[in-house]
Amino acid sequence: MPVARDVYTFLGDSGEPSIANGANTGNSGFIVGPQGVVVVDTGASYRHGRAMLDAIARVTDKPVVLAIITHAVQDFLFGNAAFAERGIPLLSHAKSLDLMRSRCGHCLDNLKRLLGEEAMQGTRLVLPQQVISESTPLEVAGLHLQLLHFGWGATPGDLVVFDPGSGVLFAGGLVSVNRVPELRDGKLQGWLHALAELDNIEARWIVPGHGPVAQPSCIAALRRYLLALDAQVAGLYAAGRSLLEAVDEANLNAFSHWALYPAQHRKNVQQRYLELELRDLETQ
Repeated sequence: MPVARDVYTFLGDSGEPSIANGANTGNSGFIVGPQGVVVVDTGASYRHGRAMLDAIARVTDKPVVLAIITHAVQDFLFGNAAFAERGIPLLSHAKSLDLMRSRCGHCLDNLKRLLGEEAMQGTRLVLPQQVISESTPLEVAGLHLQLLHFGWGATPGDLVVFDPGSGVLFAGGLVSVNRVPELRDGKLQGWLHALAELDNIEARWIVPGHGPVAQPSCIAALRRYLLALDAQVAGLYAAGRSLLEAVDEANLNAFSHWALYPAQHRKNVQQRYLELELRDLETQ
């Protein structure tokens, strides 16, 4: 799907990973530069990565020279094997690399059980060879990109890829649109800080990690969800509600139409409640 001139995205399904969607639930994309192509995220399987490369070849005959992994979540990185097979270098934040090493083997096993060996044939964990540890400009394929890291937000190693030439910003795990975000790997205050930093970027279009391409105003909706979640869980916790009571009572009806709300919102309530418990234990 074209986003802007020479910028394209592959939109994933908005639901949970399943046999029907092949676990292709995260967005990815590519930018065509004067000398080559830069890919942002590689999909959930070798098969998906190959399909992306085939689709890119139908758009341009320029070579793919780099694939950037925005964060260490299975929807975005198991296509790496298809890129490595063609000698295409992979880049991520150093903390994403650490997270891949620590858990992505287990994630791969889970995907194979879910989708079956045939669907996951050729899929293996391939780690990025290039890493960065802070925001940095990137000159590649005649493109002048900005790789931005605002600290620990949705995951420890969140990267944002901004192409000033087109005004397109690939937000990775920091932004989802019309889909409940996952707090499992996140730090709430860091996430809110990162969203504030995104507001300062003069982007025309946001490619979120999940959900449709949107204008920068989509950031405000995600911020409202995170703040509402925090306020409601904090109120229930202060009122002495148990974890199970909080999970049952913390309804945010304004966001109930978002994808994954029934299950993922409950998980987020649990995550935030346990963080508050841990905070109090540490201060005793």
